[in-house]
Amino acid sequence: MADPSPTSADGTDVDASGDGSPTADGGDADDIDALRQSVEEKYDFENFGPSDMAEMTAEEWEAAFDPESWIVGAELLDRVEKELKGRIATRDVFATLERVEADGETRLLAYSDEGYALVYPDGSIEGRGTVLRDVKPTVALCSMDDYEVPEPPADFELPDPEDVVAGSGGLGNAMLQVVAAAQLLAGVGLLGVWLFTDMLPSSGGVMNLVPPVASLFFVAVGLFLFGVVANARLSDRFRAREYRARLRAMGLEDDERPEFVPSLDAAENEGTE
Repeated sequence: MADPSPTSADGTDVDASGDGSPTADGGDADDIDALRQSVEEKYDFENFGPSDMAEMTAEEWEAAFDPESWIVGAELLDRVEKELKGRIATRDVFATLERVEADGETRLLAYSDEGYALVYPDGSIEGRGTVLRDVKPTVALCSMDDYEVPEPPADFELPDPEDVVAGSGGLGNAMLQVVAAAQLLAGVGLLGVWLFTDMLPSSGGVMNLVPPVASLFFVAVGLFLFGVVANARLSDRFRAREYRARLRAMGLEDDERPEFVPSLDAAENEGTE
């Protein structure tokens, strides 16, 4: 974008010969400096991450970073790929990642069952849904020369649908069942002692109601804990079923991309004809 011509306050041209007169360029420079100082106070660039980038406005980004120092091209795609692999491994991003060739150009494609993002070597992005929302700050972050991209693990991919199993909290559920069983046994035992023995006699001809009340409390606690375990198991099964459904919708079983993802192979073929 060309720089605006120097103008006075009333809109007329002024002499830009360096005599100290105020110019539009000088005003813009002052505004940028003020915005840059505000951005430096607002963000901690030593611990700058994707969440900070998502919060940044376009004006703040342009003020804080020098466009000539941005990383682009094949190096940018490599950095974005490494960063996304790490975020997929930690499940911060739910997507599958591919390198694709279209119109003689290498691009990076990330997609899930709800959206996709296509990253170009120049840093531009197109797509839709939550994947686009997650990839945008990642691309911006990886274009910064000062940002060190961590090495991703080798097994970063999302699991196959059939490998997803329910019951990840098995130890916790087992412990809750033990406690629940102990509560039930204590309640039933206390009630039996009160009903069938003289170990808890009444005093002064008044029936001792403490044992039955306590036994009912123990039984109630035991039943509640068993209910918690049952609900947790049902929730695990439901989440596992939904997770498998999302993975299948992404085409991980048949290697077919969702219908909303652009047909990049077709674009490549058209470009080679």
